[in-house]
Formats: sequence, structure tokens, C-alpha cells
Amino acid sequence: MPWTPCRYPIAMRRLPLAVRLKAIEIANVLLAGGCDEGQAIRMAIAAARKWARREGQFDGWRRVGRGPAAAGLRDAT
Repeated sequence: MPWTPCRYPIAMRRLPLAVRLKAIEIANVLLAGGCDEGQAIRMAIAAARKWARREGQFDGWRRVGRGPAAAGLRDAT
């Protein structure tokens, strides 16, 4: 069954909406071509991220809430 914007793999959960939609589109094409589901997911996410950088949809892949910068901590120097 193809994935939709409402029903998609868990691995795509944290992608920005535009990137997730592109990843779903790519993954469905890969599945239709006979690709393994797990491999289709990985390849689609990588291709969608590459597309987003090229199209200017997303300029970074930082994780919010990680590390000292996210906690508001600075160097003591």
C-alpha cells in the first residue's frame, strides 16, 4: 500500500513537512519499482533532504534541544 501524507513511515516523522511530502513521493516511486520497503525509506529520506537543500526548502538539520547551545549555556571565556 502506498504511503500518504497522513500515513507514512515512522522514520519520516521528524522531517519538515515539505521534505516529508517529497520523501513520501520518492518512496512510493521506489516501492512501485520493486525496491525493498526499508531501503526505499532510507533512499527516499536521503534524496528528499538533498532536494530540500538544492531547492532551499531547509537550510540545516540541527536537532532542537540538544547540546549546550540549546540549553542556553555559553563558554566561560
